[in-house]
Amino acid sequence: MINVTKVVIVGAGAVGSTVAYSLVVKGIAAEVVLVDRNMQKARGEALDMQHSMDFQNRNVRIYAGDYSDCHDADIVVITAAAPLNGETDRLAMQEKSEAIVASVIPQVMESGFDGIFLVVSNPVDVMAYLVYRLSGLPKERVIGTGTVLETARLKHAIGEIMNMDPRSVDAYVMGEHGDTMMVPWSHVRAGGKSFAEILNDSPQRFPGISLEQIVEQTRLAGREVLTAKGNTQYGIASAVTGIVKAVLHDENKMLPVSVFLDGEYGERDVYCGVPAILNRSGVKEIGEFHLREEEKEQLGRSADTLRQAIRRIKTLR
Repeated sequence: MINVTKVVIVGAGAVGSTVAYSLVVKGIAAEVVLVDRNMQKARGEALDMQHSMDFQNRNVRIYAGDYSDCHDADIVVITAAAPLNGETDRLAMQEKSEAIVASVIPQVMESGFDGIFLVVSNPVDVMAYLVYRLSGLPKERVIGTGTVLETARLKHAIGEIMNMDPRSVDAYVMGEHGDTMMVPWSHVRAGGKSFAEILNDSPQRFPGISLEQIVEQTRLAGREVLTAKGNTQYGIASAVTGIVKAVLHDENKMLPVSVFLDGEYGERDVYCGVPAILNRSGVKEIGEFHLREEEKEQLGRSADTLRQAIRRIKTLR
């Protein structure tokens, strides 16, 4: 019997609709549903994608629906959030996004949903914690996009420096999806070699390039896109697609997503971006890397920032 996979996307804005189209193009799920308070917008996006089906690799059933469609979904992707309106500090969006997410989750759960939540709404680590608490689902089945996109940006930056395919760079960004993100350079390799050692051993080959500069470039990359075009969509939609594929296709793939920490890295009661193995059950295992002392401190500061933000969630008071 063929396993029919179903993904519901809540939010048919730029990110949600791009995620839907990416899932259609790659044929990752058999069924994709767009749910949005603006039903006409959701219908229009779905219809537009239906008209592309003759040119796709798979006839994906895509349509606009409502929360009742979540009852048999494998994954519900939450992209609904406060509009950016020029705001680049994700934590500053928290109160508005909280109200939206807090209204969505009960409606999803009332459908009888018993799958996996993938949270995209910013500030994503805080919203993932909120979804975890409101849904009552096991922590393994509530995942945030975390630092997957920062990791892709870091690998792109290193690939540009090395004139190398970014897929040949082994690296992770950890911590907050935001300003306190950190890079554990002790675990970053380019072409199998320590990237920090490559820079240190060949300063004449890479003049003016430092690890600190690369971290700052990675941290500010989203703002650069936002300033230039007003929103981000392709990078994050590709990241979401990769996570959905890892789960639905039972890939046992390690990705730096936002997960609930319960002692890992010495942190508790916080959602934070760390490498985790994903498969059909959600988070199979958290990859606990050996970090240098200064890296532990950086991750700890990032987790502290997120815990402070979590304490400001009014819905959970």
